[in-house]
Amino acid sequence: MIDTRPLSVPTFRRTWIGNSTSYFGFQFTAVAVPVQMFAITGSATWVGLLGVAGLVPLLIFGLWGGAAADVVDRRKLLLVSSVVTWVTTVVLLVQAVLGVRSGHLLLLLTAIQAAGFAVSSPARQAIVPRIVPEPMVPSANTLNYTASTAGGVLGPLAAGVIMGVWSTGSGVIVAYAFDALLFTVTFWATWRLPAIPPAASSASSFGASKEKPSVGLRGIAIGLKFLVTQPVLLLSFGIDLVAMVFAMPRALFPVVAEEQFGGGSAVGWLYSAIAIGAMIGGLTSGWIGRVKRQGLALIVAVVGWGLAIGLAGLAHSLWLMVLLLALAGMADLVSAVYRQTIMQTFAPDHLRGRLQGVFTVVVAGGPRLGDLRAGATADLTSVGTSWVGGGLVAAGLAVVLGLASPALIRYRPERDETDDR
Repeated sequence: MIDTRPLSVPTFRRTWIGNSTSYFGFQFTAVAVPVQMFAITGSATWVGLLGVAGLVPLLIFGLWGGAAADVVDRRKLLLVSSVVTWVTTVVLLVQAVLGVRSGHLLLLLTAIQAAGFAVSSPARQAIVPRIVPEPMVPSANTLNYTASTAGGVLGPLAAGVIMGVWSTGSGVIVAYAFDALLFTVTFWATWRLPAIPPAASSASSFGASKEKPSVGLRGIAIGLKFLVTQPVLLLSFGIDLVAMVFAMPRALFPVVAEEQFGGGSAVGWLYSAIAIGAMIGGLTSGWIGRVKRQGLALIVAVVGWGLAIGLAGLAHSLWLMVLLLALAGMADLVSAVYRQTIMQTFAPDHLRGRLQGVFTVVVAGGPRLGDLRAGATADLTSVGTSWVGGGLVAAGLAVVLGLASPALIRYRPERDETDDR
């Protein structure tokens, strides 16, 4: 059973409640924006462009946010980035209430919201060891992941209910309003955080050159330089990009829900299916820590993800499609665990914020590129070709990368289990 001891620490408990509530609320916007975009434009390509709109800010501000998280007070960084995200949600609500039918405005607001997320995410992850005792850090991370996964399941389902009860125009208004309201809990939790300045030892322990850490290009470059010198780490990121770019079908969910299942709550089930599988995978993940060939397991998991996505695209029943997407989510959970573990093995503490920023770019940016690929391919060919073909291509490329990079296949953690904290 999950270890709840970190919740006895008041600061972590408030942060956990705030993060859990805001992530649940964000799912309403994550469903409402593509639904509104499709209602305005009638084009899967425009829905896919939402991924591109969020990608560029993620690339820029994800790397900058990771560097900043190692240098500035993390509480202040979280407050500023949270304000940006909340104001963007309020503007989304206002434009929906006013009936502004502009795909370009949705793209702009998506980009601003992605920038706020990209800055806050590395800092949010980096504060955990500062607010709970060191032995509780793994349990605290598990609680955070479990809460975010539960939000990924319940949020889209609730959004689907809203879309089924109200018309599209009214449904997106209600969805944006829920997100804006729930996000205030995050403000409360972040405001109650103590000051979290950079660790006093960060400057003296910053690499062999003893350079002072910087939030500028030099600070980012140091983290990237370390990344490109570690083939296993680099390939683990690359194989995740393959999985997300070629086999992420979520840009097709509004189209499939409307044309194949008659709209309504079907879109909520499709958006939550992958998270359902990830949550089940997490609850049954005791075996993951016993696997020694982590690189090989990562490749196998990505192949399983691609095949399950491809088969889901062939399903004509909503429940069969949801089941196969859930199986894909279980495989994605496994690959995510090993990617994170490999990164933690390679990353020294004084570079962890920067590499967490790169990790944010890959994890959040890959699916956005996948949105563009899926939407554009669907308009050029068909929804089925885009969905099924993308899954099969991802599985095939994962095999090719595995065979081309034996270092990843042979990778095992260097430390014994007795060395792990």
